Amino acid sequence: MLDSKISRRGFIKASAATTVLVSAGTASFQNWSSKYVKASGKTEIKEIASTCNGCSSKCGIIGHIKNGRLWKLTGHPDHPSSKGKLCARGHGYATLVYSKERLTQPLKRVGEGKFEPISWDQAYKEIADKLNTIIKENGPGVVSLTEDPRATGKFYSPRFIQALGSPNYYTHHVVCSNSRDAGFFHTLGVTATSADIGSSKYIMFIGRSYGDAIRPSSVQSLADAKEKGAKIVIVDPRLNNTGNFANEWLAIRPGTDLALVLAMSHVLIKQNLYDTEFIKNYSIGFEEYAKELENYTPEWAEKLTGISADTITRIATDMGKAKPKALIEQSWRGAFGCNYENSTETGRAVALFNAMLGNIQQQGGSIIGAKSHLGALDPAKYPSPKKPELKKAGQEEFPLAYEEQGVATIVAKNAMEGKMKAAIFHHANPALGYGNPKYMKKAFSKMDLIVTIDVQMSETALLSHYILPDVTYIERDEAIESLSGKTPGIALRQQMVEKVHPETKPIHQIYSELAKACGFSQYFNFSLDELNEAMLAPTGITYQQLRQKGTIMFPDMTVELGKMPELKTPSKKVEFSSEKFKEAGFSPIVKWGEPKVSPKEDSFRLITGKQAIHSHSQTANTPILMQITKDYDLERIWMNPVRAKDLGIKDGDLVEVKSSEAVSKVRVKVTERIHPEAIFVPSHYGITSPYQKTAVGVGFGYMEHVPFDFEARSGAGNIQEVIVKVRKVKG
Repeated sequence: MLDSKISRRGFIKASAATTVLVSAGTASFQNWSSKYVKASGKTEIKEIASTCNGCSSKCGIIGHIKNGRLWKLTGHPDHPSSKGKLCARGHGYATLVYSKERLTQPLKRVGEGKFEPISWDQAYKEIADKLNTIIKENGPGVVSLTEDPRATGKFYSPRFIQALGSPNYYTHHVVCSNSRDAGFFHTLGVTATSADIGSSKYIMFIGRSYGDAIRPSSVQSLADAKEKGAKIVIVDPRLNNTGNFANEWLAIRPGTDLALVLAMSHVLIKQNLYDTEFIKNYSIGFEEYAKELENYTPEWAEKLTGISADTITRIATDMGKAKPKALIEQSWRGAFGCNYENSTETGRAVALFNAMLGNIQQQGGSIIGAKSHLGALDPAKYPSPKKPELKKAGQEEFPLAYEEQGVATIVAKNAMEGKMKAAIFHHANPALGYGNPKYMKKAFSKMDLIVTIDVQMSETALLSHYILPDVTYIERDEAIESLSGKTPGIALRQQMVEKVHPETKPIHQIYSELAKACGFSQYFNFSLDELNEAMLAPTGITYQQLRQKGTIMFPDMTVELGKMPELKTPSKKVEFSSEKFKEAGFSPIVKWGEPKVSPKEDSFRLITGKQAIHSHSQTANTPILMQITKDYDLERIWMNPVRAKDLGIKDGDLVEVKSSEAVSKVRVKVTERIHPEAIFVPSHYGITSPYQKTAVGVGFGYMEHVPFDFEARSGAGNIQEVIVKVRKVKG
């Protein structure tokens, strides 16, 4: 609760450093730009519309280019994620373009941690020869490609791996949203809905913080909802920065979110507050689920969650009365994003609770967004590679995982078992962020070929045989990005400045040239401009118009609220009972399941999450952003004062965090904003690559403490199924 112990004024004061950055988002960018922009008697300023790469939101930006150098950024007014604003990390991460610690030329590993520069021609030839040899000897199923996809990668990466004959394309979602996506997909036919926050009357966030994982438009929508009188409830073991808007904080016991949602669903049925017409017309299996829910009373949930039965009943009742303008926000890397053994079931339960409120495609509810209708290359002129007949590695082990994303950690598991011989990593750092680093390093050491395509010398790059230097997003054009949502649109990332380092190349060029060396250039016989022209063809928009505007929305394609679409589930309806789950060997209806591990009186659960100024470890080596971390000691772990007192720990003390996998030392932040059973560690630190001089040695990486273990249904990493002990040590 946001009660007298943590007053709203006190909380806002305590989080002022982050909150200022969230709202202003300048991060001393003006000081940086004044230092780096060339002085000249004549000043020439150009404005170029593009998109940010500071996180996966890819907000629209306007780059202000002074005398050929990046001067400043502003938010694009038309882009749905930015709406004219830009967050701190969006400003800060842009400085990467002029970083002295960038990769600047192709490298070949010649020893443990040792590399030598080589030419692009040599790199292409040697990589192609090794790929072709590996495939000839083992078949294409031993080759994989993993990325954190951006617009160009979404098109080129799957095409490239398929041209090799392999189905093994993976994304970062294994440690982001795999379980949420699986839960939603097998319930609603989409991996996520969007939330009509600005029109909602009652909003619950479970493990989700708009104030930390920032889309400026989301923060503004939440502020608008608050101004209109919406009730906002945060369910989270820690009081995150969305607390500035919240009416109520439920400090739930970590790993028990599913119990809360089941009990709230029980209340809706018991008090006849669910939307009976919606259930009758648009769902299957409700009676079976309702019978199961009889077991999950608020009193039952109180014992598990630590939230009183009266509170659970009150909130569920109020949400039922506010329907359909009430919702549980769909979350992302949160409670049912990638954290617990029961997270896929939590995702299903959340989707079903929203369905019981009848809020699907309703104002103030959960929206299944529309998508822009883009064209494709002429297959006669630009042939596509044949779709591989092989099954994607991991598909049999995790049949409920969303197939397009796959389970990326299967690459390391299969490598350890000798079943994966080669891997390409683009804009991804699995050696640090996808699983236990010790396991990943050992697994990767068994592979015959690892190629990393990146801007920075990451931990994955250090384990690679070849490193290919990408340009930054400030220096490249990309494929058109389709924007889905209540109103769909398109956006274009554009080159703002000339390449800083002449031996770096954009990803579309790398794939095309490597494809030629591998012997299948026929699948890449087009330019990026030709691809974009083909994608634009059905829209009636010219390439020049899109280049000028950067973001163009299609208001005539806005979702018609109040009209339920045909869902892409097997039944075409909301599935309260899923045959897909039954076929995979799991219960067709959602049932309570315990977290995999639980702390005892002398231990804690280690949990993680975002801060407003960083995007996991991607932005850690940004001097401007890291300076904010150091100024405000943001790398510290959080500990509840009751537990701290029992352990003789005071705010600022150096402590040892010990798990089954690792031992780390870090200073502690003693705060009432954390559940007594949990230790919170921000997810942005623990860089070990000595080439990232700004970030190396700051804080510790939570993945060091995470066993190489995955949720059974979706394959998502169980990154919060970690128990640690903490003790005070001498500095």
